[in-house]
Amino acid sequence: MPKKKTILLPKAEKILSQLGENIRLARLRRKLSAEQVAERANIGRSTLWKIEEGKGSVSMGNYLQTLLVLGLEKDLLTVANDDTLGRKIQDADLTVKERAPKKNNK
Repeated sequence: MPKKKTILLPKAEKILSQLGENIRLARLRRKLSAEQVAERANIGRSTLWKIEEGKGSVSMGNYLQTLLVLGLEKDLLTVANDDTLGRKIQDADLTVKERAPKKNNK
């Protein structure tokens, strides 16, 4: 079965490109070669190159493995952590319970 090509919107491509650049810069700041990071992440050098280019065809697991090697895995936990819009939508959809009518004690 042929592999399905991932099609990304330009905005998504730009975000992945920036992520890849950030990963590349983090690697360089740590003075690690691409070969060292690829080996430690248990991925191929070409896969690391695709990550640093921000390609959408690379699995999320490979991105995570690379972040783990660089000590940046906790950064991934900040994604959607402060979902302000989602919380507003959730709060707007909440129903308020009505109080039961008072009993008349005669």
